[in-house]
Amino acid sequence: MLNGESKNTGIFSRWSGFVAGLKGSTLATNAGWMFGGQVASFGVQATYFVLLARLLGSTEYGVLAGAAALVNIVSQYCGMGAGILFLRYVSPDHSKFREYWGNILLSVTIVAMVVVLGLRVTGKWFLGPEGAEILVILAIGDCLCAQLTVAAAQVFQTFERMRITAGLSFLTNLLRMMLAGILVVSVHRASAWTWAITSLGVSITATLLAIYKVTSNFGWPSFSLKLFLRRIGEGFVYAISGSTTTVYNDIDKVMLGHYGMTVANGIYSMAYRIVNISTVPINSIHGAAFPRFFREGVKGVKSTEQFARKLLKRTAVLGALGAAGMFLCAPLLPRIAGHDFAASVSALRWLCLIPLFRCFHLSAGDAITGAGYQKFRLLSQTLAAVGNFGLNLYLIPRYSWHGAAWASLLTDGSLAALNWIVLASLSRRSTTPPTQQETSAEVEAALINSQTADGEADGPTPPAPSIFAPTITR
Repeated sequence: MLNGESKNTGIFSRWSGFVAGLKGSTLATNAGWMFGGQVASFGVQATYFVLLARLLGSTEYGVLAGAAALVNIVSQYCGMGAGILFLRYVSPDHSKFREYWGNILLSVTIVAMVVVLGLRVTGKWFLGPEGAEILVILAIGDCLCAQLTVAAAQVFQTFERMRITAGLSFLTNLLRMMLAGILVVSVHRASAWTWAITSLGVSITATLLAIYKVTSNFGWPSFSLKLFLRRIGEGFVYAISGSTTTVYNDIDKVMLGHYGMTVANGIYSMAYRIVNISTVPINSIHGAAFPRFFREGVKGVKSTEQFARKLLKRTAVLGALGAAGMFLCAPLLPRIAGHDFAASVSALRWLCLIPLFRCFHLSAGDAITGAGYQKFRLLSQTLAAVGNFGLNLYLIPRYSWHGAAWASLLTDGSLAALNWIVLASLSRRSTTPPTQQETSAEVEAALINSQTADGEADGPTPPAPSIFAPTITR
């Protein structure tokens, strides 16, 4: 009896020590805040997504989707990598805060103004008069306000203040969800223009609060045009690294808007949003496994390939279950989002295989990156983006959203096959892993080219919930 009590006491003591260790660990605390922020953001985004669909209806939702997709593509360049530059240069030397915080404000403001003016001039050609009407408003909200908010979150990430990082990443989605809820209750239906104007007010509020938090915690910025010009080339490389996946995720919505297919765009964008939500568990597994790929990569590409196959056995089950669930539960979509989206049932059934395809190209892609061959993965993603554009250019004018769905299936499926062909080829011809210097460069490139907006993880999966790209959805 005494032995049993002693054993229980020992287990309790070890457990208490483990819990105490977690409480005292900065890493565990920061990871907990980031994970909690990601889970909370996921719930808010799902609610916001349903409210916005009911508020706008399929036609206005389609107008918004086309304009938002175009803005999302160009907004990747508006930050000019200033937030990543801040992380890189201020993390080892906090005394550089003022000049690099000023560089964030200067870079985002200058580039965003140029992009907004460019969209003002070209908007009608891209999207027609309906989409162009809201394009500038959305661009101010995303290219300027959202980029500043994300960069402010990266400042707190640099100083390991993850509670505030998670809060800033969560803030804009929460405010937009509340706004959508108020409009649904008060006016029931609204136009895309009305939503764009009101949501811009939310974006400005969140940005001003983010800038205030940074300034009050760390001090005022200092502005240096010389630093801006010296770092603009490096920042552009960071900005372009994450743009390929955004292109083939969003170019179809832009093209549907360009051809005036606003109702079709609303139908298709609604189904695509469900696909992205269903991919979240797969992204989470790859996010947790990503550091392991680099540890395996020290042993060479054969080791990362073995780990990718092992991981794929788990994620493929989730992908298959997600595909089956979307196919069977698709008829529930009009009841949740509104009867305007009845045709989204068919669209969702066409797109339901995408999470399964993503399991394959994420596993092989992460193995390529972990082994130090990120340039091959970037090449395959670039080919996918170019191929997707060509397919949409041919299919959308002829088959509307059906053509966009077929192009998406072909792109994700082809990328899955291409990544595994590249990985197998590298594994066959590789006998030694890349040098430590090469691997370090690839790690940095992979972190830069991490998760895209809206949680669409078609690029390298980040090692932790990342704020390198905005988590803001419409």
